[in-house]
Amino acid sequence: MKLATLRTDGTTRAVRLDGDVLVDLGDADLGAFLARPDWHERAASTTAAGPATTYPVAGADFAPVVLRPSKVVCVGLNYRNHITEMGRDLPQYPTLFAKFGDSLIGADDDITRPEETTQFDWEVELAVVIGKGVRRATSATAVEAIAGFTALNDITCRDWQFRTREWLQGKMWDSSTPVGPYLVTPDELPGGVRPALDVRLEVDGEVMQSDTTGDLLFDPVALVEYVSTIVRLNPGDIIATGTPGGVGHARKPPRFLLGGETVVAEVAGIGRLHNRVVKEDGAR
Repeated sequence: MKLATLRTDGTTRAVRLDGDVLVDLGDADLGAFLARPDWHERAASTTAAGPATTYPVAGADFAPVVLRPSKVVCVGLNYRNHITEMGRDLPQYPTLFAKFGDSLIGADDDITRPEETTQFDWEVELAVVIGKGVRRATSATAVEAIAGFTALNDITCRDWQFRTREWLQGKMWDSSTPVGPYLVTPDELPGGVRPALDVRLEVDGEVMQSDTTGDLLFDPVALVEYVSTIVRLNPGDIIATGTPGGVGHARKPPRFLLGGETVVAEVAGIGRLHNRVVKEDGAR
């Protein structure tokens, strides 16, 4: 199944893709829907042939897959080739940092470039969406906790990221992180909860990143186990699994987003994030 949060008539609705329409699932957003213990059964039984309200896919305005996750946990240095290009050794444990809900934007929304940065960078990522609360997960309970996967672009202010040893201040900027358009359940993806998917990012049509999630050092199940050891994961929470090589900071010479570019980040089988970079005052 492919699920999403749709903006419509000044509000939002949790929806399921059914052919060329989006079927209303009865909740205001996907986070509320995933909090239902029977969300999977409800989604599977709701179709365009039933009494539910439907919306056309064409021209759909997608909100972030989850509007207000209780947490967004991100993993750094998790693709072997990206670790190499950054000049680091393979880590023994995942490198974790966080984002906040205000950072998230929809799949086609503008990315806001802050005036305070001169090193605005891209990072295409596969993201895990939690569908069942879990703490100190075993491998089996981690598998059960994964609702599905979505795409995320971890836009980063590199000059702020590297001001200190802690990365948070470069990663949590307002209205900077596209996520969506769909949550895709593991049964639709090759590899299931450990999917092997092509990831790709273009800036103005030029390919900057291209790899497969098969290069992940810590896979989604391992990440759910690790993160849930530290903190409870709730339905709708997001874990961004890291980015492959090709980021602007590691290029020679470095290359960054100045404003006016179109950035397309894609995860095969999930969908595309298509975003225009705008300066914070709204000027393109």
